[in-house]
Amino acid sequence: MEIFWKTIAYYNSATWILQVVIVLIGIVLTAMLVHKPSEWSKRLMKGYMIVLYTWIAVVYYYIYCAERSYNGVMALFWGVMAVIWVWDLITDYTTFERTYKYDFLSYILLAMPFVYPLVSLARGLTFPGMTSPVMPCSVVVFTIGLLLLFARRVNMFLVLFLCHWSLIGLSKTYFFQIPEDFLLASAAIPGLYLFFREYFLSNLHADTKPKAKYINWLLIAVCIGLAILLTTTLFLELMPKG
Repeated sequence: MEIFWKTIAYYNSATWILQVVIVLIGIVLTAMLVHKPSEWSKRLMKGYMIVLYTWIAVVYYYIYCAERSYNGVMALFWGVMAVIWVWDLITDYTTFERTYKYDFLSYILLAMPFVYPLVSLARGLTFPGMTSPVMPCSVVVFTIGLLLLFARRVNMFLVLFLCHWSLIGLSKTYFFQIPEDFLLASAAIPGLYLFFREYFLSNLHADTKPKAKYINWLLIAVCIGLAILLTTTLFLELMPKG
């Protein structure tokens, strides 16, 4: 746990200015997407998500969390999600079209990354050894809120990865004593449920190529593999040394 918070302090102290820039760009692009949606604003948002996920993979995990024994696994996890966003940008699969069905929950989730550091401050933590808006769980909740706001058609493969990460976030609340992660992961669960109910379960028998049932098994297999890999590395990290 000491290494965990040490790496967070290292990350925040070295990148806080860039984190502010990333947050401001995200606010502007989200506002553009909500108030003046266009093909350019949609593509810019997808490009932003590619950069954001790559940042978490490379800057957060690979560089500043290098002391954690499982940093390579997590960098790979986020790198895969960045590639999914690249594919989405190329294919234009996620349409970013409003449904207005889940706006209330969406706005709550979009605000949660800013609640994240406030909870850290409320429980006595101080900068730089505290959570920030540009960290993995914050990015996950922001993404779920964004996709739920524009939920007409979303990339369910990405949603499944986000669901998997929410479960990881819940486990971290115990191992590393981070109640903030419990708050964010719990807030994400209703959004993930709505995605699965509307876009996965209801279309399980749709005529797709490959067949939907094979896609289902592929997604499950990927998540099981990642879960086994992550659980193993976390177990090795938490074992008494010597």
